[in-house]
Amino acid sequence: MTNPAKAIRIGTMIKATNEDAAAGIAKIADLGFESFEPFFWQTTNGQNLAELGKRCIGAIGDRDITISTIGMFGNPLEGTDLDQQTLQGWKDCIDNAHHFGATCVAGFTGRIRNKPLTDSLPRYKQVWSELAKRAADKGIKIAFENCAMDGNWATGDWNIAHNPDAWELIFNETPDDNIGLEWEPCHQMVYLIEPLPQIRKWAKKIFHVHGKDATIRWDVIREHGIFGKEKFVFMRTPGFGDSNWTDVISELRLAGWSGSIDIEGWHDPVYRNELEMTGQIHGLNYLKKSRGGDFVE
Repeated sequence: MTNPAKAIRIGTMIKATNEDAAAGIAKIADLGFESFEPFFWQTTNGQNLAELGKRCIGAIGDRDITISTIGMFGNPLEGTDLDQQTLQGWKDCIDNAHHFGATCVAGFTGRIRNKPLTDSLPRYKQVWSELAKRAADKGIKIAFENCAMDGNWATGDWNIAHNPDAWELIFNETPDDNIGLEWEPCHQMVYLIEPLPQIRKWAKKIFHVHGKDATIRWDVIREHGIFGKEKFVFMRTPGFGDSNWTDVISELRLAGWSGSIDIEGWHDPVYRNELEMTGQIHGLNYLKKSRGGDFVE
């Protein structure tokens, strides 16, 4: 029988912009990951995505591993050459997602740079209404990561989908059923927002989840505040941060959610560089345990 525990799969992200995503998958495919999210940063660098997708599937082979989501991260709302490459990258990812076996493309909304968040809404609606239709015609969902990229309501460079008040605005501009969120607790905790209740409210709009956590140093906040020289929060690999992922996954299950939780590495201040995969495998096993452990029929 199918394993109902794997209605929520645990995987990781794979760099694809300047690295061979298929080779990256092949290198770690036997470490226990159940899904992968190949992702591009700002540009696909002219890669043939149909061919890349087929090679990624080939690298998986007969293993029980899926690719539900591919990532395209950049700012598709403005007009620099790199921004336009990001916009074209979104179109190419949408058009070729099926070659990866993916049903979702994720990334940032983009933003009119250095302007209040609401100034981006007209351009957001123009770009994403068109992309939503393009994606819907191909059975693809669009998921916005809830990362502020150091932006806020007043200014920023990359993304407006980082705050629940902004989600209300953007989903009003694009009420399309196939536009939602690539959610994670970390990006809410960085701004001292309690993440767990968001699952109960927004579960139907959560299309993909990133496995990333945070450690909030409350003693630093009490002594130095959040605008001082001391760092008050660190992004962490799951298992090392403050979130109880048993609660996170339980809330997702209670909401009827299924999909992949793909670890977003390369952020943990301790488990990085030569300890990167040590940390990721710990996070993988921790998330599997938080999911309930091995399935018992």
